[in-house]
Amino acid sequence: MNVRVLKRFVVYMAILTFVMFTVWALIRSFMNRPPGDYETEVCDMRLKDKLYDKAIQAANTALEKTPNHRGAIMCKALVFISQKTYPEANEELNYLINFLEKNIQDDDLTGIGTLAAAYANRGIIKDRKENYEGALEDYLKAIKIDEEAVGGPGFGTVILNYKFKSSSVKKRAIYIYEQLQLPENDRVLKIKALDEGQVMHKPGKL
Repeated sequence: MNVRVLKRFVVYMAILTFVMFTVWALIRSFMNRPPGDYETEVCDMRLKDKLYDKAIQAANTALEKTPNHRGAIMCKALVFISQKTYPEANEELNYLINFLEKNIQDDDLTGIGTLAAAYANRGIIKDRKENYEGALEDYLKAIKIDEEAVGGPGFGTVILNYKFKSSSVKKRAIYIYEQLQLPENDRVLKIKALDEGQVMHKPGKL
């Protein structure tokens, strides 16, 4: 047998084996994913594309497969916040907070981050509705639970408006606290340009 032909055959077989193992690993990874994870990712993509109805549909499908899927609940809340339908967003966030506080484990870092994000997002709603005391309370809870998860725009954060620089939850909480110490007529708690640049918080993986 020609040595060069044999070497080429060995190389091709090695490449084919590597490709097949890679494909099999990807297939196994996809098949072993918890039910609802794929649909939750679809919801997130549709949210970024502002296809809100399709995002809600994907989240609902995820919840049909896995009731109480925290990523799907969070995604629905973010859709409602984006649409400024705050009562619906509050309902989702309240449910998610109650569920996580009853079921979260101490070593569930993603769950802890999700809980912090839920409080931060609920605080944003209260902030926008000029319930500053309530917003401050939720912001402080978010910081206490997981400051890093709500540290500001970054990977896994859905940006609502790129034109304005957003502060972190901590900076906003400090600002609200300082303003609330002033006489009511001297307070400046609503700055339209900056408020429109607020972000919603979501851990990178739910």
